[in-house]
Amino acid sequence: MKTALRLLLSLAIAALLLWGFAAWSGLTAAELFGAWREVSLATWATALGLHAAVYVLRAWRFRVLFPPGERPGLGALLAVGAAHNLAAYVLPAKTGEATFVLYAQRVCGASGSRALASLITSRLLDLCTVCAGLGVACAVLASARGDGPAWFAPLGAALVALAVVVGALAWKSHRLVDVYTAVARWTRLDRTRPGARAGDLARRVALALREAGGEGRVVAAALISAPQWLGIFLFYGVLVRGLGLSETVDLSQAALGSGLAVVANLLPINGFAGFGTQEAGWVVGFGALGVPKDVATATSVGVHLIQLGNVVLFGLLGHAALALMPRRD
Repeated sequence: MKTALRLLLSLAIAALLLWGFAAWSGLTAAELFGAWREVSLATWATALGLHAAVYVLRAWRFRVLFPPGERPGLGALLAVGAAHNLAAYVLPAKTGEATFVLYAQRVCGASGSRALASLITSRLLDLCTVCAGLGVACAVLASARGDGPAWFAPLGAALVALAVVVGALAWKSHRLVDVYTAVARWTRLDRTRPGARAGDLARRVALALREAGGEGRVVAAALISAPQWLGIFLFYGVLVRGLGLSETVDLSQAALGSGLAVVANLLPINGFAGFGTQEAGWVVGFGALGVPKDVATATSVGVHLIQLGNVVLFGLLGHAALALMPRRD
């Protein structure tokens, strides 16, 4: 029942946000939801191939963050990641993220603390890489080309600085647990029964995070994150051109417009499948490049629908694979 209520709430939030975007941009429902039809089969196939490559790289990154003697197989983690990504994408406030730990325990025999450590470090690396990509894109667009406003330069510098900070935190992510432990001690939460259980889990996760950061595993995972996010930006770039947003959009412009949409969708405030929040980031990003609000809004929804279709396809395949794998929990 709780899951059904969360889904209904997320649907209501997404519907409200989309209605607001339609009213603001002056688009009809047909214009808002019909842009995806402009994408050719060849463009969709290219985007699907890039999306699949991103899934493989993501599973590989999850794998290298486990200790060598306990690493799940790449195929198993690919299925786990695809199924988990569907839940994380659809459920509100990123509550679906927890399914990665559950699936990894069930079919890979991984301990919950090590699976959670892999997930936490991966998400920090995601934020680090997307901030670095956005920072570079802002710097390029603020250069002599003159494609962006002057404030792109300080924004790019700030994003690169943030990427450095988040990268350092990913390398020493067990410090996050130290912060929790200090707060629990200060609030005396650790003296309660739930607090004691949470403290025990925090200690196991801290140990797993230290292990994930050992022997250069975070560095290896960061090196995988670079081509993974290049694939994501290329995915959006292909769809941007396929939707006719502009025949002159290059990778830096696509990275800026889509990168802000990704950042908005990473925040734990999204409704169903990120509808509304992702569009907001997209419209802000491409709006800063001079794209009219109606074109940016229609394109954002078109890209989102294609992305959702891919996520559902891969998620269903992942769930089917999980059903065929023996349980190891």
